[in-house]
Amino acid sequence: MVYESLLLFGVLFLSGYLFSALTQQRSGLMYRHAMQAWLFFVLGAYFVWFWTHGGQTLAMKTWKIRLVDAQSQPVRAGRALLRYVLAWLWVLPAMAIDWVFGLTGWSSVALLGGWVALWALTMHVTPDHQFLHDRLAGTRLVSILGK
Repeated sequence: MVYESLLLFGVLFLSGYLFSALTQQRSGLMYRHAMQAWLFFVLGAYFVWFWTHGGQTLAMKTWKIRLVDAQSQPVRAGRALLRYVLAWLWVLPAMAIDWVFGLTGWSSVALLGGWVALWALTMHVTPDHQFLHDRLAGTRLVSILGK
């Protein structure tokens, strides 16, 4: 996830710059929600494109893992989009709790870190040791070492 985040920084930076230039955004708060929606769309397009065209993002190629469906077939666009939306369960529930209770500072960081750790532990309760969002989306990550 860290390597993927580094690669996505460039994608999001350029997308944010494009949005700012086209809308002539003068402040970070100007068109804030539109920019958030735009970046959500850009992230979705990035992941859906790579998952449906070879089953691997650039970081997944480095780590030699591929996304396939439950029958080990290439993932189609609908399933890839579902996986993208479900992957937001890594952070959205914690962000919602944070917003409801108005947490700030380290409390907010602890909540998010704890939620991510709990979500990561879900792989230990599934029979095939896949993350919960993969199980719900009907996808799995497979190793392609030696191929």
